[in-house]
Amino acid sequence: MYEIFWLAAFGVLLLIEILTLGLTTVWFAVGALAAFLLALVNMPLYVQVVAFIVVSVIMLVFTRPVMTRYLNKTTTKTNAESLVGHRARVLIPVNNLKSEGQVMVNGMEWTARSTKDEVTFRKDEMVRIAGIAGVKLMVEKEKEEEESL
Repeated sequence: MYEIFWLAAFGVLLLIEILTLGLTTVWFAVGALAAFLLALVNMPLYVQVVAFIVVSVIMLVFTRPVMTRYLNKTTTKTNAESLVGHRARVLIPVNNLKSEGQVMVNGMEWTARSTKDEVTFRKDEMVRIAGIAGVKLMVEKEKEEEESL
C-alpha cells in the first residue's frame, strides 16, 4: 500500500515541478522516488519516511545551488533590480536621520537612503546604488577608482 502512496507523491510533486518550472518540488520528488524504492523491498514505514527526508534535504542542499546557477544564466534583471551597481546623481541631499534624499538614475527620480545612517550625500554628488529597500534606492559612496575615471 505504501508503494502506491510514494508513487503518487512522486507523480504529484513532479507534475507540480513541470507546471511551475521553479526548481521547488523536484528535490522532494526524488525523495519520494527513494521512499518508493524502499517500499518495494518491504522496508518499514519509518525507514521510508527517513529516506524521503534525508534524500530530499541532500538533493536540496547540494544540487539546488548548482542547478539554479546553470539554469538561471539567461535570467535578466528587470525594473528596479537592474539599477543595482549603477551610478546616480543626488538631487536632494541624502540624510537618513532627516528621512530625506532623492537621486536621479537613467532619467528617473528615486527616493534614496544611505546604506549607513552616519553617511550623508550632498546635492549633485555621484553615488553608487547598492541595493533596494522597498521603493527606496540604497546608495553608497562611489569607490575611489570609479571616481578617478
